[in-house]
Amino acid sequence: PNHHQSPRPGEDAQTFERDLPGQNSAGFNQAAPGSVPYETCDTMNKSWGFNLMDDAYKSPRELVHYLVRAAGRNANFLLNVGPMPSGELPPEALARLHDLGEWTDKYGESIYGTRGGPTSPGPWGVTTQKGSKVYIHILEDSGPSLALPKLEKPVRSAALLRDGSSVKFAENDFGLLLRLPARQPGEFDQVIVLELADGTHKGN
Repeated sequence: PNHHQSPRPGEDAQTFERDLPGQNSAGFNQAAPGSVPYETCDTMNKSWGFNLMDDAYKSPRELVHYLVRAAGRNANFLLNVGPMPSGELPPEALARLHDLGEWTDKYGESIYGTRGGPTSPGPWGVTTQKGSKVYIHILEDSGPSLALPKLEKPVRSAALLRDGSSVKFAENDFGLLLRLPARQPGEFDQVIVLELADGTHKGN
């Protein structure tokens, strides 16, 4: 329901238009996230439906970040693409969908079937989780390292999702420190996979 209010009795989803759950950058999403599933929706350019004059398409980077930030907040991402009068999708939209598809072909496991991860979203990015795997999505440059709060279970291993190479990390009673590898040119999202061990931290 797109009424920008808290869920009403009987409603089974909460929609955030042009925004992420818990944010109000658009100025009209003033309701706090409820207990029902979330969906965030936005347009590929600035228009709902087809607008011949609207060529302000979001970049592949912006679309990937929107998808990832939504997943990190337990939200489905609904992307509006308006067909032309011929019924075909605009070439610009097809190009963006192709780029988004290429990204999900490589990194889709960090999005599909996941839930928001154990660490709250931050300026650097978000986390998602599926089973014993936690995916650290580093969307903004965080320097040579990233400090995270202590996880519920010990970290068994850390690796880059793009190629499986190991990522150095240190863990203590205060949290987790990841040594970040250099980003590749044009890398929209540096994804690190944490494999959690069975059981909780001893002594806690």
